[in-house]
Amino acid sequence: MPSFIDFFEYGFLNKIYNYNNLSGTYKDMIINRAGIEFIEHYRKYVREACAKSKRFMPDHKIEETAANAERFISVGNQCGEGWLLTGEMVDLIDDGVKNILCLQPFACLPNHVAGKGMLKALRQYDEKANIVAIDYDPGASTVNQLNRIKLMMSTAFKNLEDERT
Repeated sequence: MPSFIDFFEYGFLNKIYNYNNLSGTYKDMIINRAGIEFIEHYRKYVREACAKSKRFMPDHKIEETAANAERFISVGNQCGEGWLLTGEMVDLIDDGVKNILCLQPFACLPNHVAGKGMLKALRQYDEKANIVAIDYDPGASTVNQLNRIKLMMSTAFKNLEDERT
């Protein structure tokens, strides 16, 4: 599960990108760069602890996630979670996490573009990637959602069995 703080850093990095490539003020760029540096100062301790752990992997820096996303989608795609969703999935795949549930609110077009729209490219990037996008909204069928999760899990178990043989 990616860190929630990444979403804040995503917003900061977007302002820096906008200044360099689109529009924005120098002042906004400096403030947002300082915001990332402030957060990263504290995250470094968490990363060090996770690196020593046997159970947790350290989070990627937001610049790494953006570079990973840039292989598939422009960092200029900033609607909703924009490039962050794709970047987090690439981070997970590169870290060896091949089974990913991409949960999305219904009718969230940006998440459909950056999430569901990237699935084919991500599966081509890594053939073992087992990614399923699931829409969650009040009118969605719970049975359909559960069946999609079960299908993903059965594929995950099949892939695990194939690796063992």
